[in-house]
Amino acid sequence: MTREVLWDPSNAQFRANPYPFYHTLRTQSPVYRVPHGGPTVLTRYDDVVRLLRGADISRDIEAHQQIDETDPIAVHRRDRRTGAKTILNLDPPDHTRLRRLVSKAFTPTAIDQLRQPIIRMVDEVLDRAADRGSMELIDELAFPIPFAVISEMLVMPLDRSDELRTWSTALTLALEPNATLEELDAASASLQLLIPYLIEIIEDRRANPGTDLLSALLAVEDDGDTLSYEELISFVVLLYVAGHETTVNLIGNGMVALLRHRDELVRWRNDPLLDDIAVDELMRFDGPVQHTVRVPLVPLTFGDAAGNDEVIHPGTLVFAILGSANHDPSMFDQPDRLQIGRPNAQRHLGFSAGVHYCLGASLAKLEASVAISRLIRRFPDLELTGEPEWRDRITIRGVDRLELSLHA
Repeated sequence: MTREVLWDPSNAQFRANPYPFYHTLRTQSPVYRVPHGGPTVLTRYDDVVRLLRGADISRDIEAHQQIDETDPIAVHRRDRRTGAKTILNLDPPDHTRLRRLVSKAFTPTAIDQLRQPIIRMVDEVLDRAADRGSMELIDELAFPIPFAVISEMLVMPLDRSDELRTWSTALTLALEPNATLEELDAASASLQLLIPYLIEIIEDRRANPGTDLLSALLAVEDDGDTLSYEELISFVVLLYVAGHETTVNLIGNGMVALLRHRDELVRWRNDPLLDDIAVDELMRFDGPVQHTVRVPLVPLTFGDAAGNDEVIHPGTLVFAILGSANHDPSMFDQPDRLQIGRPNAQRHLGFSAGVHYCLGASLAKLEASVAISRLIRRFPDLELTGEPEWRDRITIRGVDRLELSLHA
């Protein structure tokens, strides 16, 4: 008898709307082993949190994962990296050291100073859209604002934004579990174009330092410890990609959710006190990052749906499904209902948890809160025009196009 495949990135319905599939996994097979040597998939909130916070669990996949040497894609993923590993793929103590250094240049005060520039950027976009009475949310607002913000933080030129978006898209496509060899090659090629571009800017900034984030990263020091050149480049690449990619999709997904739950949109629009907390519920309800990966260094035991022990062995690739954990009814009451101001929404895992909690979470929330709150208050008759077009992905879930009518 053939075992039913419950987690399948090749399934178009799964990619279009993974949440019903997550429900089946949580209830029927919460510790699911993908057939034919695939990863183990965890979908319950408590199990995902345990994995993310575990001390004997690694994020350095290439160092610890057991791979099939006859699988060209697995070998390509392992061998394609150049330069230093990003902070995302390091374990303590290396991760602790790097995070301590970069955190000195990524303080809450520095983020809060961006509030007024973000408001100005958003209002300029909305002014232009108001004259037309319509807008395409992703290209006009959701992408330009986060990209402009991270560029302003680093004081990067905006003249190559189209190229940078192409490179970023290629790099994030390589994160998909079903990425092809061609997509992995495209990501490597994009990195080879992006790195020289960044090196040129870094060298100019080293000679002419300012008060920007890049200058701060160049100057950062802690007890004589500094970022190596490779570490600096890897972190700037990460900032450029993660610094806007997640927020683009947070704004897009959040607007779709609000427009499909009009009562919650109206509730937020009428209550400015919700501005600082509404984004947590949007992240929980349909967050951009649907899963993350880990490799255990020791045997891990989890209970299955029947209460029996399931052992995950060291070296096994484990997918922690953040999107499923955020819809687990054991943590969130009526999880499939959008509820702006949900009392425990901040316990969502959309920004991960543990030592790898997203360094840019406060910036992403600020950008999304400003963009969405000002949009829904400026245009109270805001409506969807047609159906949103979703990206065909499962790791970074998001909308490609979202056409809006601004006036009834």
